[in-house]
Amino acid sequence: MPEQTRRGRGTRSNSVSQPVNDYGRIPPQATDLEEAVLGALMIEKDAYSLVSEILRPQSFYEHRHQLIYTAITNLAMNQQPIDLLTVKNELEKEGTLDEIGGLFYITQLTSKVASAAHVEFHARIIAQKSLARELISFTNGIQSKAFDETQDVDDLMQEAEGKLFEISQQNLKKDYTQINPIIDEAYRQIQAAASRTSGLSGLETGFHALDKMTSGWQNSDLIIIAARPAMGKTAFVLSMAKNMAVNYKTPVAFFSLEMSNLQLVNRLIANTCEIESDKIRSGQLQPHEWQRLDHKLRDLLDAPLYVDDTPSLSIFELRTKARRLVREHEVKIIFIDYLQLMNASGMSYGNRQEEVSTISRSLKGLAKELNIPIIALSQLNRSVEQRGNADSKGDSQSRRPQLSDLRESGAIEQDADMVCFIHRPEYYKIYSDENGNDIRGQAEIIIAKHRNGAVGDVRLRFIGEYTRFQNLDDESLARLSASKPRLLSSKMNTPPSPIGSDSPIPPPPPMDDNVPF
Repeated sequence: MPEQTRRGRGTRSNSVSQPVNDYGRIPPQATDLEEAVLGALMIEKDAYSLVSEILRPQSFYEHRHQLIYTAITNLAMNQQPIDLLTVKNELEKEGTLDEIGGLFYITQLTSKVASAAHVEFHARIIAQKSLARELISFTNGIQSKAFDETQDVDDLMQEAEGKLFEISQQNLKKDYTQINPIIDEAYRQIQAAASRTSGLSGLETGFHALDKMTSGWQNSDLIIIAARPAMGKTAFVLSMAKNMAVNYKTPVAFFSLEMSNLQLVNRLIANTCEIESDKIRSGQLQPHEWQRLDHKLRDLLDAPLYVDDTPSLSIFELRTKARRLVREHEVKIIFIDYLQLMNASGMSYGNRQEEVSTISRSLKGLAKELNIPIIALSQLNRSVEQRGNADSKGDSQSRRPQLSDLRESGAIEQDADMVCFIHRPEYYKIYSDENGNDIRGQAEIIIAKHRNGAVGDVRLRFIGEYTRFQNLDDESLARLSASKPRLLSSKMNTPPSPIGSDSPIPPPPPMDDNVPF
C-alpha cells in the first residue's frame, strides 16, 4: 500500500512535464507567448513588420489565435491601422468575432502586455513550436504508413522526402544583410580573379573560348545545356568534367540518370586515352593501343570525379547526396544528365510541366544553397527538326536551337542563369557555313541566355570516335587520327606538318605490370 501511494504521488507530479507514454504528450506550444504577441501587435503600430516574415496564421497553436492573426494580416495587406477596434471590426466582417471570445477576449490580450519590446523574440519561439508540431505530425503519418504492410517502402521514402522538403522550404528564412560585408566579399573575389593567370572569376572548363565568354562557371548559377538527341550533350559535359577533374583537379560530381557508371567510365576512357569507343566496348585493341590505355588511364586514377548512376533520381535524393558531396569531398560543381529524367516524387502535380518546373526551381535553389554551379542537361522538342529543309545549303541558321525549343517547361528558361545549346550542322548534312568554310567536325556552343554576361557562339571541335569535344586550336588528336584509316573528312582535321623536322609523335612508354587494373 505505501508503494502504491508513492507511485501515485510520482504519477501526479509528472502528469504535465513528463507524461508516462506517447499518448499523454501535449504538442509543443507557447500559448502565453501567442497572447503576448497578438497583444503587442494591437498596441504597437510597427510591430507587425517585425513578425510578418516569421509567423503565419498556422504558426499559432490555438485556433482563435489563428483567426485573430489572420485578421491582423488582412489589415496589414490593406494598409489599414492595426489596433483593438480595427481588429474587432475585421473579425466582425469575417463573422468570427464570437468564435474567438468577442471584444472581451481581444481587450484581455491588449491588457496583458505593456510594450512590443520583445515581440520578435517571442515570435521566433512560436515559429519553432509550430515547426516542431509539423515535424511530429509528419513523422506520425510516416510511422503509421510504415506499419502498413500494403505500403511500398520505396514510395513511402519518396513521399517522406517530398513532405520534408516542403516543410524545409516553408520554413527557410534568410535575413537581410547590410551591404558593407557583401562589398568586402565582392572585392575579395575581384582580387582573387586578378591574381589568376587565366583572369577568370569562375571555374575553368578547359574550353578557352567558352571560358573567355563566361569568365568560367560562376558559383550559385544554374546552367542548362540543351540539344536534340545525337548532338553530343553527354560527350560535351563529360569532356568538360574530365578537363576540370584531371587537368585542374577541381572536385566534380556527375549524376548520370541515362547511363550506368560503367558506360560513363568507358566514355571517359575513350575520351582520355584517345581510343575509339567501339574498340573500348569490344576490347579489340592493337598492341600500341593497349600501351596507350595503360599509360593514359593513370590520368583518371585518383581524379576527384564522383559519379552516381541512380535511375529516376528525385530532386530530394539529389539534395541529400549533393550536400554530402560538398561537405565530405568539397565538390565544386555538379553535372546532371539529364533534367527530364529526374522526378519530384512525394508531391502532387497537375501535369508533368508543373513537376519539371519544381525540379528546375529546386536545382536553382540548391545551387544557391551550396554556392556552387549546377549544370543540367536538357532535351529540346522536335520543332528544331521541323524548321527548314535538310537539303538546303543555307539551312544552318534555321536549324539552330532557340529558347522556345526547351522541352516540357518554360520554367527551365526562367530559372536558369545561363542556357547553352549544342548545334552540329554536319548532323543535318550541312558541311559549310555562309562564307563557304568547311565546318565538318565542328560544333557550335550557342549561349542563348546569360543573366550576368554576354550571349554569343563558341566553336569547338567534335571528334565522335572518341566522344570528345576540344578546342579548335588543339591539334593533338587530329595528328593522332591522321595516322589511322578512319580520318574525319574535314579541313579542320587535316593534320599539320610534324613538329620539328620529320620527328614522329613519340610512342607511349611500355606497359607497366604494376598498374592496378
